[in-house]
Amino acid sequence: MAGILLETTGSDNEREDLARRMAAEQKKLASLKMEHARILNGESKMRAATSIPGDIVKDTIVPAGANNYVSEIPKGRHLRIIDIGGQQAVDFLAFDLANTEIRYNNANSIKLNRTIYVTKGFKLYSDVAEVLMTVVQDTVGRHDTIGGACSSQVNKLRYGIAGTCACRDNFLAALSARGMSARDIHANVNFFMNVPVQADGSAEIVDGLSTPGDFVELRADKDTLVVMSNCPQFFNPCSGWNPTPIRVIEWMPAGG
Repeated sequence: MAGILLETTGSDNEREDLARRMAAEQKKLASLKMEHARILNGESKMRAATSIPGDIVKDTIVPAGANNYVSEIPKGRHLRIIDIGGQQAVDFLAFDLANTEIRYNNANSIKLNRTIYVTKGFKLYSDVAEVLMTVVQDTVGRHDTIGGACSSQVNKLRYGIAGTCACRDNFLAALSARGMSARDIHANVNFFMNVPVQADGSAEIVDGLSTPGDFVELRADKDTLVVMSNCPQFFNPCSGWNPTPIRVIEWMPAGG
């Protein structure tokens, strides 16, 4: 159930009514699934996710809704993103801190990693083919490079609902605080989002693979500016139809 094909369904009001009903139904199902996963192994997974083999520099809970996380990550520092509630997409931008005109390049990364999916070992290449960061741990197995960031404009087209909170707005708020702008929003990585590509080339957002306590961890290979939006999307599966907080831990290896 992707919830992304409503732009061809009736008027704005009809799409809105359908989208809200679909979302309410899917939220109940997704919440039950994540609660079952939490009972099954959520406690042990969270213990593993919060076990840090080094010195913690920052430890932050990022809420759902209007939010952003911005940090200057020096070379060698690790960035761990923990999915507290499960199925929670995290939209991710990265820039060369020394020159933010150089940023993560999705096409280069897909070509040079020979995969559209992000997992352990995936290197985040820049416009000039330098490695900004490397994924060094991943308990999920697959993250998205092609779904992009949600926006209030696309949400209006899809669902007939105006004025939704969206990752694009969260990015704009974060970037503007650093004197950057919409021009700096590049094709982003979506951690914990599941967009499988079928044999015929078709693709859509489907239920996420992560459950409570899953995490992904990156190491900065250059001094890197990271900008994240904890996705506030209620109307498709990218955030389990029910956006929840994430936890972000920055740490340095002992002696690093």
